Amino acid sequence: MKSIILQPLITEKNTYRQSDGVYVFRCAVDASKEDIKKAVEVFFKVNVSQVNTSITRKRAKKTRFGVGRVSYAKKAFVKLHAGQKIAVFERV
Repeated sequence: MKSIILQPLITEKNTYRQSDGVYVFRCAVDASKEDIKKAVEVFFKVNVSQVNTSITRKRAKKTRFGVGRVSYAKKAFVKLHAGQKIAVFERV
């Protein structure tokens, strides 16, 4: 379960989505929606109502050292049932 969810994605845009109950995670590329749903429910002890995923492809990225590569990444948009929250995303 731990290798399915790699890290939470905390950005300004994703912070606005939290008011709707949507949380964004970086996941393993080969993980299915069912796997992500089970992992979030077990790890954070919440009820997931919907999971949407997005895969970003490899692309070139210009750095100060030259041109580099950004690898595949999969984002999971997890929507929780009404009234539930994940404590990792809460502001301190």
